[in-house]
Amino acid sequence: MNILKVSLMGLAFATLISCGNSTKSDAETTSTEATENTNATKGKVEFEETVFDFGQIKEGEVVERTYVFTNTGEAPVILSQVSASCGCTTPSYTQTPVLPGKTGEIKVSFDSNGQAGKQQKIVTVVSNAENGVTTVQLRGEVSPK
Repeated sequence: MNILKVSLMGLAFATLISCGNSTKSDAETTSTEATENTNATKGKVEFEETVFDFGQIKEGEVVERTYVFTNTGEAPVILSQVSASCGCTTPSYTQTPVLPGKTGEIKVSFDSNGQAGKQQKIVTVVSNAENGVTTVQLRGEVSPK
């Protein structure tokens, strides 16, 4: 009789453990599917140009460049942060959501005062897009005064 009880308890325990694993697997599958569906409905930022070489300028000149991007994804793109690698570089950007198929802009201004020599200024763009962090660059050389 005791052997029967132990066997039944072991069978019940094994059933509980296997059910728990099955439920966990189903939850993981559901979570993975939800993540894939979310990625499928995100926007995507694609720049016409990511690097601008301004050539050679004299110290004190200001270089301005507008980088145009298109949302090639399936949902609106919102730029949450656009920051420059240096205080001499100032970005401004589209503040409203960029709908699929539409364009937005990032305007970058580089003040070359005190910046003699070869320059490479990087502007980091953070958004809710599939490619959430992207960069654009200004390159060139500044001749001293």
